[in-house]
Amino acid sequence: MNEEITIKIKRISKDFEDIELPTYATSGSSGMDIRAALKEDIIIKHGEIALVPTNLSVEIPKGYEIQVRPRSGLAIKHGIGVLNSPGTIDADYRGEIKIILFNFSKEDFTISRGDRIAQIVLSKIYIAKLIKTNDLSESSRGEGGFGHTGKV
Repeated sequence: MNEEITIKIKRISKDFEDIELPTYATSGSSGMDIRAALKEDIIIKHGEIALVPTNLSVEIPKGYEIQVRPRSGLAIKHGIGVLNSPGTIDADYRGEIKIILFNFSKEDFTISRGDRIAQIVLSKIYIAKLIKTNDLSESSRGEGGFGHTGKV
């Protein structure tokens, strides 16, 4: 069974009470669908970026973050992705969650009020303690980088 973590969520304006709060689509979903809080449709022209409001702010417990990820259906069917994927909502941020969407397709795409535009995933974070050194241990990969293992 998965551990439950309480996240406080607040609607910023009462003008969007009709828009569903983020929800898990299935019992096995790791991400909750988050929706656009719009008064008017937004058209994202091909190759352009849109910042889409959600009318939501959250209080995330220290030691966690919320990652904003694309919805696979929007990506495959319409070429819509989250530009800074995964985006991060830090535990100390209290402003409105806004989603940076990019239209990778050749067609314009319309987002309407209440449309599911992304998914949000709660993730535990760890604080790294960096230790300055002049030596690192050897590995089989070494300094091999981009494409060093070949195409296959």
